[in-house]
Amino acid sequence: MKINRRLVLLVTAPLTVAVAFSVLALAPATNQALQAGRLTSMIEVADEASELAYRLQRERAAATALVSEQGDQEAFRLRTEETDRSIAGFRGRAEGLSAVPGSARGALDRIERFVEEMPGLRAQVRSKSSTVSALAFGYRIVIADLNSYRDGIAQADGVDADIADRIRAAAALSEAAEHTAQQQVTVARAQAAGGFTTASQRTFDAGRMGYTESIGVMFDLGPGAWRTWLERTLSGARALEARRLEDEIGRTGTGKDLTITPKQWQKASNDRQELLRSVEKRVDAAVLAQVSDVRTTLVWTAGAEVALVVLTLVGVVVVAIRLGRVMIRRLRDLRNAAHQVAHSGLPTVMAELSQPGALRGATPEEVARRTGDPVRTTGEDEIGEVGEAFNAVHHEAVRLAAQQAHTHEQLAETLVGVARRGARLTAVMVSELDTVQRDEADPARMKAFFALDHLAVRMERNTNNLLVLGGYGNARVRSADVGCSTVIVAAAQQIERFDRVSLGVIESGIGVTARAVHDVAHILAELLDNATRYSPPDKQVGVAVWRLWDRAVVQIVDEGVGMTAERRAVHNAALLEPQAGIGDVRSMGLHVVARLAARHGIVVELRDSSGPGTIAEVTLPAKVLALDFKEDRGPSQDDLGNGVGYETPRPITPPGPQGRRQPARAGARSDHLGTPVGAGLGASAGTGPGAGFGAAGPDAPADGSDREAPPGHERPREDGPGGGARDRGHGTTPAPRPARDEPASRVAGVSSSGLPLRQRRAPQQWPTAGRREGAEQRPGAGAPRPSPRRRDSRQVSDVLAAYAQGINRSTNHRGRSAPDDHTERTEK
Repeated sequence: MKINRRLVLLVTAPLTVAVAFSVLALAPATNQALQAGRLTSMIEVADEASELAYRLQRERAAATALVSEQGDQEAFRLRTEETDRSIAGFRGRAEGLSAVPGSARGALDRIERFVEEMPGLRAQVRSKSSTVSALAFGYRIVIADLNSYRDGIAQADGVDADIADRIRAAAALSEAAEHTAQQQVTVARAQAAGGFTTASQRTFDAGRMGYTESIGVMFDLGPGAWRTWLERTLSGARALEARRLEDEIGRTGTGKDLTITPKQWQKASNDRQELLRSVEKRVDAAVLAQVSDVRTTLVWTAGAEVALVVLTLVGVVVVAIRLGRVMIRRLRDLRNAAHQVAHSGLPTVMAELSQPGALRGATPEEVARRTGDPVRTTGEDEIGEVGEAFNAVHHEAVRLAAQQAHTHEQLAETLVGVARRGARLTAVMVSELDTVQRDEADPARMKAFFALDHLAVRMERNTNNLLVLGGYGNARVRSADVGCSTVIVAAAQQIERFDRVSLGVIESGIGVTARAVHDVAHILAELLDNATRYSPPDKQVGVAVWRLWDRAVVQIVDEGVGMTAERRAVHNAALLEPQAGIGDVRSMGLHVVARLAARHGIVVELRDSSGPGTIAEVTLPAKVLALDFKEDRGPSQDDLGNGVGYETPRPITPPGPQGRRQPARAGARSDHLGTPVGAGLGASAGTGPGAGFGAAGPDAPADGSDREAPPGHERPREDGPGGGARDRGHGTTPAPRPARDEPASRVAGVSSSGLPLRQRRAPQQWPTAGRREGAEQRPGAGAPRPSPRRRDSRQVSDVLAAYAQGINRSTNHRGRSAPDDHTERTEK
């Protein structure tokens, strides 16, 4: 979960609690406001109920007059229309009521049923089929329900005690008006019957008492202003006239005729009802105003509390968002800086420090300070401390990398120094070998010399490996391009089991540029050595070369144990991206090949073979290949019929020791591969006598005055830019030396051991076979010697046998240390 979501949850939790408590705190005020609103609606319905009760009282008086023959139909019709309008208003108000108390709800239900039955009651009045008592009772019931509703709303929830008393006082006034209305009906019925009966007299007296009690309740519960309103209203002439008539009727005994006419009584009663109605309206308006004021106050209070809570919550949210955004922005800056350092900055610094000479004399601490601080988000809070800690980590990482680069440079310099010393020692050993075996003819000792000579070639390759790992290249620079087949032959000379390398189909006309000859030969030597080591000893390792557009492909195919696809992918990745450090000594060949290939843009890839073993494919780019290269093909074949020439497949012949005595060509035996023993790789490749890039190579002059030996046979230059290794193949002019072919006609004599001695030619008559630097010419070498005795064919055979045994001994010498000259297939 991201930090922004965590912050949202962190803010949401207390906000939820705050909102919950706010709701609980606002609930009473809000509830009171709602209750005040509902009470206001009920008071409004009570006003309509008071109006409806007044209209029903008027309609009841007209209905009584009509039934008792004291009124007419028109007056009753007018009263019913007024009542219907009042019913419509009452029902419209009552429909929107909610949370009505139980008693008030029951009264509303009964009123609704009466309204539905009213048409039948009115029909009885119009037909005069009902008695006055029945009519008066029907109207009295509904009017009592209306007054009961007014009194019942005082029991609603949340009604203040003062408001409840005023509601009851208003209901008591309505009841007082009902008592006077009942007196009007009772007197009208007595007038129609010719006087009061005992029952009607008691009803009349009960009405007077009820009026007095209701007025007393209103005075007790209502405010003093209401009493004043009522007394002032009833102190007028009309009210006094109605009271006088009431007193006069009350003094009339039972069974006596009333002296008051029906018209006088109805007029006085209607006037008093109107006066009471006016007071009742003022009281209802006062109650509604008070309830509305309370509701407004509660609504404002609740609204203010809600607004305060909402504003507080909004303020908290705004502050939290602003602080959260600042925090998230700083964290994102820290994350982006960390990503930039991890994916771009630090790898770039590491890549720069992995290059040779990257420190430029600076200390690791200076390099770390020079890179600066990648994180700008710092401060006194925890996020700033994290940024400072990250800067400290970056500084320490760069410092350690610089320290490791310094250690690698020291190790590389150590390797280069060891390699140069080894090269000088190898050069001294080769020079001593040249001196010792110059006139040696003993087969046993010649065998040992040949083995040591081949071992020196392999030692020089390992020395070159150390130079490559140390970041230096081959100090030798050629002056002319060389054919690809010659490079392959020279590479095969540098391995232990060279006799198992067989040249396959090689397209002619493919040359390697002079600057890349030694590195390409070194790459192929490492691959060939690995292929021969990890394949059966009785199987050949094939090499094929062909041109592909502007490139050339060299394939080395063995029939060894092979490797898994996963391991092959790992090695191919290592070959594609050379390791910046020194690398593992056990896989030295892998790192050497990767570095040399990267130096020239060469692609080396290990591929699976259709049969057993592995295919090492070397793709030489156009910048490594020589343009318009031409060489003497020698025996060739054209199998495709398209004019493309291919060299004849052949095995690799044993390398001949350059610069030391060889058997006579005239009597030389051919080995089992069909190549004269002693001809060397140069002969097998069509380059003349000598090893590798011999005198007949592409860049050798015709007079043989400046010839280069092949890779692996050239001595380190001691005065060149490499720092102590002497280049034997370029930049020096070796002294000429005699050729080593000795036909029978040139035998000058016999040595003390019985071997034939050759006549020495003049230096200008020597052939182009090269001579090792450091091999001093013995004094008097050009002077003729006494003719030695001639060797027979057995002696010549012994010398040739010693040569072959020396080569074999170099591949099977005892006491050989495998890790010292080892390029494993499993490590490449």
